[in-house]
Amino acid sequence: MKKVVGTFLLAFLGWHVSPAQSTQKMDEFINQLMAKMTVEEKIGQLNLVTGGEATTGTTVSTDVEAKIRNGQIGGIFSMSTPSKIRKTQEIAIKQSRLNIPIIFGMDVIHGYRTVFPIPLGLAATWDMGLIQQSARIAAEEATADGINWAFSPMVDISRDPRWGRISEGAGEDTYLSSKVAEAIVHGFQGDNLAAHNTMMACVKHFALYGAAEAGRDYNSTDMSLHRMYNEYLPPYKAAIDAGAGSIMTSFNDINGVPASANKWLMTDVLRKQWGFKGLVVTDYTAVNELTAHGLGDLQQVSALSLNAGIDMDMVGEGFLTTLKKSLDEGKVKLADIDRACRFVLEAKYKLGLFEDPYRYCNDQRAKSVIGSAANHAKAREIAAKSFVLLKNENQILPLKKTGTVAVIGPLANSGANMPGTWSVSAELEKTASLVEGMKAVLGNKVNILTHLGTNLLEDSTYQKHATMFGRTIVRDPRKEEEIIADAVKIAQQSDVVVAALGESSEMSGESSSRSELDIPKNQQNLLKALLATGKPVVLVLFTGRPLTLTWEDAHVPAILNVWFGGSETGKAVADVLFGDVVPSGKITATFPRNVGQIPIYYAHKNTGRPYGNSGDFEKFKSNYLDVSNSPLYPFGYGLSYTSFAYGEIQLDKNTLDNDGTIQARIDISNTGHYDAEETVQLYIQDLVGSVTRPVKELKGFQKIFLKKGEVRSVKFDIQLKDLKFFNNDLNYVAEPGDFKIYIGPNSRDVKEVSFKLL
Repeated sequence: MKKVVGTFLLAFLGWHVSPAQSTQKMDEFINQLMAKMTVEEKIGQLNLVTGGEATTGTTVSTDVEAKIRNGQIGGIFSMSTPSKIRKTQEIAIKQSRLNIPIIFGMDVIHGYRTVFPIPLGLAATWDMGLIQQSARIAAEEATADGINWAFSPMVDISRDPRWGRISEGAGEDTYLSSKVAEAIVHGFQGDNLAAHNTMMACVKHFALYGAAEAGRDYNSTDMSLHRMYNEYLPPYKAAIDAGAGSIMTSFNDINGVPASANKWLMTDVLRKQWGFKGLVVTDYTAVNELTAHGLGDLQQVSALSLNAGIDMDMVGEGFLTTLKKSLDEGKVKLADIDRACRFVLEAKYKLGLFEDPYRYCNDQRAKSVIGSAANHAKAREIAAKSFVLLKNENQILPLKKTGTVAVIGPLANSGANMPGTWSVSAELEKTASLVEGMKAVLGNKVNILTHLGTNLLEDSTYQKHATMFGRTIVRDPRKEEEIIADAVKIAQQSDVVVAALGESSEMSGESSSRSELDIPKNQQNLLKALLATGKPVVLVLFTGRPLTLTWEDAHVPAILNVWFGGSETGKAVADVLFGDVVPSGKITATFPRNVGQIPIYYAHKNTGRPYGNSGDFEKFKSNYLDVSNSPLYPFGYGLSYTSFAYGEIQLDKNTLDNDGTIQARIDISNTGHYDAEETVQLYIQDLVGSVTRPVKELKGFQKIFLKKGEVRSVKFDIQLKDLKFFNNDLNYVAEPGDFKIYIGPNSRDVKEVSFKLL
């Protein structure tokens, strides 16, 4: 019966094709379909509306069912469950004139019902296999719930942690972000986009969104083409080359033209230079917002957007309500409407929706797949590997599984905050808190005491803004001094204190920019009081971004950054704190000493008066009067419970020609007392170029496992492609001359050797 219903449209058109058939068959099928469509029906395919389950804007779609019947909707996002989606799909298949199926999207950012660490945390694993697995599991679960389009991965480079959406990407580095983008696309789409358990990826936000001025969301972006091509555009290109089926526009303007009206970006770069053949969709009401940017009324900006190369209008319905009028007035061309309609229909064809529009609507699969024990076990494993040990003075960690542990702080008992921002499908009420997770892991071995310690934020209005979307943290109405005094009494009864502090999940993410990046002052006061007890204190830091931890680094003996680890955060934190898992995470965004250093990133350029290595102020050098240039924690940094020793780099030769390879080898020794993983990082510096080049750039990494006492030789092959960059004429070149290779555990602590490109 399902097959009969699923092929109804194909029979209506005289075709019966398989999603696996050739592009020619797809073109023939869509040609015949579009020949039957009115202009209004073509425009209808360009309309993406919300189902209302989760929104990222104030506009909500109305009269959805009537519009489907009238052929005025091409896609719906924020709707889930097989029954609800089947019911909606049946309206399109049975009650609209041409029975064209709907595509269903969702913000599947770092997991679906089973939630993995926030993307910044996922990137900190430096494990592309695990990252791909997380996307594969997310696709399994989301497709089992009827969804076939994920608004992910977000590949925006960000070097400004004031920007809240840094939490949603892979950090500051071009090479690493490109690898993460590829892994997520492969995880979502698999080898067959028409399979019932794969979904179309949507790369976002095109482009340069992470470079918003002042770190303020939705703000302007302005940069040179040289920086754009070398540093910010490659991750988008990598995701597209990996086969991503769609791409989403960004909210910001790029050199004066907002992305959703930027023909140079959407047509010249994306279509012509990169050859992208997929669907381009705007972000939430981005077309309408072109009016606020100052580009005209809704009709004008809708025409600008279509003409720029946009195919689908998310929520705003400017396309739906104005394009026919603009066509009649000669402001848009039918060829551009046809182009956009074709890309929407092609996406549906590739997903297999014309063959079987209900392929994602299986209640039995939903019951067996979503939130399975195996998925949660993998989430726990990945979460533990995302945590970054920032400090461990006198090897205070791992803790012993004996005695009494006080878990104190506003993040100690808030299960709803553990999944992190952009976990729109998480079951918050079922997510264990840190304390609950620790008790589940430790049982009766450890006596766990707990206390709020202090409110998340002293300002109740600020806390309300920081705990939206069900992420509430109950406030204690008393004065902060009284709350802290009670917490100290609990701490004094313990052998060790775990301070669960930092941000709530909604203090990062969209529309969560911050001008100050310290741990909130009242939380720092709590931390000072806990340290004053003389008890060993471990700071378990929750954050969606790099914070300024200068005071904490100077005074707290151990700091474990756990980001927001997803559904299994509590258990994963216990695994690491008590030594069942040795931490191996490495940060992928530099931690500044203070906000005044921002933007701060490792791959910076030298000035003509470079700052020395002494750390002391030097007049007439490029430095600050009041703080060192160096970060608190450099890119790639992360400690372990063991220690690793790096030997000297050995090259098999000292010169490289255009067709050759240089092999760099280095011995890594586990010199500590724990078996553990280490991420070995390779950086290259181009010493002389036609344009200024970064002091170093990540060009490779390997995550290896070493038993205590083990020595392993790690090898990297360096080829011409690793030395290429875009010059001032935007030619992709490698220029002969001198280069340096750096290998180490992070971007700062490296061994080095030189070679020459002939």
